[in-house]
Amino acid sequence: MSVADRVYARALYDAALERRNVKDVQAQLAAVAETMAELPQLRSVIGNPQVDPGSKAAVLEAAVENPDALVSNFLRLVAEKGRAGSVEGIGAAFDEIVARAEGQLTVTLTTAYELSEEEARDIVGRIEQASGRKVDAVQKVDPDLIGGIVLQAGSLRADASVRGRLDRLALELGSRG
Repeated sequence: MSVADRVYARALYDAALERRNVKDVQAQLAAVAETMAELPQLRSVIGNPQVDPGSKAAVLEAAVENPDALVSNFLRLVAEKGRAGSVEGIGAAFDEIVARAEGQLTVTLTTAYELSEEEARDIVGRIEQASGRKVDAVQKVDPDLIGGIVLQAGSLRADASVRGRLDRLALELGSRG
């Protein structure tokens, strides 16, 4: 997502916060992004420079049943500014802002094998206890890790995998040359 996506998302979040309807706006923005992801032909209409901004806004608004006035105005604005194709990125940035405001931490757990629900809950519980925040965990499997786990939270990465240890050991042995 671009800096512009974050700027638009912040402006929309501030307006939604002022009107006390952040969750409604978030859900409606997610509906638009989901519709765009499901319908590739919608993307081609939105990305077509020959389609006027008003039509683009109308197409985007049609993705939401009874859109909030704030969302309608926002979709018209992004269409007029030539950023209608960025609605998905703006939606992702909006979700990040909401999560941060709610004290939520998004973490990616990468393991060599699929974790059981109990194992995942235990790891998430430990992260919540250590961070003092609610954790939303995304699980990924990478057999190349051999064993262990890699945790990624924003720009922070903690590699406790066997592959990571082997790579660090190889680097250390190579530097002792």
